[in-house]
Amino acid sequence: MGKDWDRVSTHPEHGVSDRLEALVASGELKADPAQKAMAVRFDRLLADVHAQRPARKSSALGWLFASRKPEAVSAPKGLYIYGGVGRGKTMLMDMFFELAPVRRKRRAHFHEFMADVHERIHRHRQKLKAGETKEADPVPPVAASLIEEARLLCFDEFSVTDIADAMILSRLFGELFQRGCILVATSNVEPDDLYRDGLNRGLFLPFVGLLKKHVEIVPLDSLTDYRLEKDSGLPVFRHPLGPEADRAMDAAWKRATAGRDVAAATIAFRGRAIAVPQAAGRAARFSFTDLCEKPLGAADYLEILAHYDTLFVDHIPLLGAEKRNETKRFINLVDTIYDHRARLFASAAAAPEDLLVTRKGTEGFEFDRTVSRLIEIRSTEYLADHRARYGENMSAA
Repeated sequence: MGKDWDRVSTHPEHGVSDRLEALVASGELKADPAQKAMAVRFDRLLADVHAQRPARKSSALGWLFASRKPEAVSAPKGLYIYGGVGRGKTMLMDMFFELAPVRRKRRAHFHEFMADVHERIHRHRQKLKAGETKEADPVPPVAASLIEEARLLCFDEFSVTDIADAMILSRLFGELFQRGCILVATSNVEPDDLYRDGLNRGLFLPFVGLLKKHVEIVPLDSLTDYRLEKDSGLPVFRHPLGPEADRAMDAAWKRATAGRDVAAATIAFRGRAIAVPQAAGRAARFSFTDLCEKPLGAADYLEILAHYDTLFVDHIPLLGAEKRNETKRFINLVDTIYDHRARLFASAAAAPEDLLVTRKGTEGFEFDRTVSRLIEIRSTEYLADHRARYGENMSAA
């Protein structure tokens, strides 16, 4: 009964506002009224979580007479924070996550979380096929397993681009909220713009209503993109395309592979084979066509990054309206690379901010995040994060 909540580690008086003020006082951050106001909201949620008592079972035999639908568990309303890139949303959420007095909590990139969900659904269906369970609907048991592992879910850069995700979100989170899930998420778009122009969007809209019921929707209106201030111009994003960019990529690849044997490789994943044209050690080299013009998704990119922490991507083209699917895949690819602090070396037709030539619909919103992340991936701070996670295995070409 007491395994959900930690009443010792954190007191709400020592909250996100205190940490933010300390960083400003030390000169690491600039004072930002919008961030300060958001920190206060996070502190309120910390206080609400701290005040909540664990649910109590009615009796030792309660399970015997319970209905199939679990009894609703009360929980504080979470937060959904949206706004432009580089405003400090992730930083504040990470402070909250660390301080939250909940033992069972999970902080994940949304695409990674959904890949896990689909894998659990697949395993349940395999059990059903093997006769190991009689429960035909996989969503309730999957939700039960998720809530058993984490009652607090924190998602960075919440976005919905995959129809398989869109179709399941309402049912999945209906079950999770019923079981007392607390959701905190950051996003570039407000909920009404999620999955805009998506296929069968009408089936997704109930999730938006569910979200509004269980979380507070709050914009973060800071005027400064702090990531732009970090750009050190490390020569890892070569543009425009041409012989000079190709030579620079070849030189960087030679330095990254450091004399190791380079060969094609194959990654077996969910009954399929992901082709890796060139690989050596923890580095792999692809073309834009290999990664974004083939039917790959976030789960495939996650699997690639399970094997390689340095990716080279050659010949990224200008992204016009005729490349909508390729643009979505490129957005997912950059999100995955960034979230795993992997290194990216790329050659492209233009600078990040000029790659998307047609700005409309969901991709227009989301590509602003992609541009910001491509800029941050070039920074010295990002390189330091990569080396801290993976070790000193290559130089900054």
